Amino acid sequence: MYDSPKAEAKLDQKEIKIAAEGVQVFYGDTHAIKDVNVQIEDKTVTAFIGPSGCGKSTFLRCLNRMNDTIDSCRVEGNIRLDGEDIYDKRVDPVQLRAKVGMVFQKPNPFPKSIYDNIAYGPRIHGLAKNKADLDDIVERALKRGAIWNEVKDRLHAPGTGLSGGQQQRLCIARAVATEPEVLLMDEPCSALDPIATGQVEELIDELRENYSVVIVTHSMQQAARVSQKTAFFHLGNLVEYGETGQIFTKPQDPRTESYITGRIG
Repeated sequence: MYDSPKAEAKLDQKEIKIAAEGVQVFYGDTHAIKDVNVQIEDKTVTAFIGPSGCGKSTFLRCLNRMNDTIDSCRVEGNIRLDGEDIYDKRVDPVQLRAKVGMVFQKPNPFPKSIYDNIAYGPRIHGLAKNKADLDDIVERALKRGAIWNEVKDRLHAPGTGLSGGQQQRLCIARAVATEPEVLLMDEPCSALDPIATGQVEELIDELRENYSVVIVTHSMQQAARVSQKTAFFHLGNLVEYGETGQIFTKPQDPRTESYITGRIG
């Protein structure tokens, strides 16, 4: 069947997965995030860059309500996942975090076997009917985490016995085991050596086929390598957001240019 050019153009446009409007974050009296508006596309890697303390991790934590766990923190504004308000009182944060997975800066496997690290989420969310189902979920997640071949013969060994890079890929596999739609990564390579970093970066590139990936990174080189969209944060403000190539080669805002050329940071 012949597709019109209009229909083709429509297919090229990525769907908006997360839309944030007028987001403000306060820690007590401290105004940490100021009026952030951003649309994050599906099946795209979006990088948040900026100097330390600029608000990029704080904003990332708004996207799965991790800031709810901090007593002094208050979030205002509107964040929608597939058009639904994630801060609506009827939304269960635990269910939200199954949809919006998170990988932290330091690998943090549970003190359990490799198998149980992956099986934990699917078990509590009732995703497996029986042991065979659970085995399939564990295998699929470890393959998506690009670590299956390294661990398939020692699934009942402790996850904490793996190397740092393997632990981080295990944590990524654990995050994807609940079939999330979005994967948040808060400086996932900062504790890793260059070889492990390269493996995780390759994995991030593969993951965007199935997920919307949002990564906070202190490395501009990493943002340039792995992302298609980049957001630059400075002093709690989202200064500029656009195609990664454009942000790094033709930034619109002088603050972005100053950061990229090393004059601020």
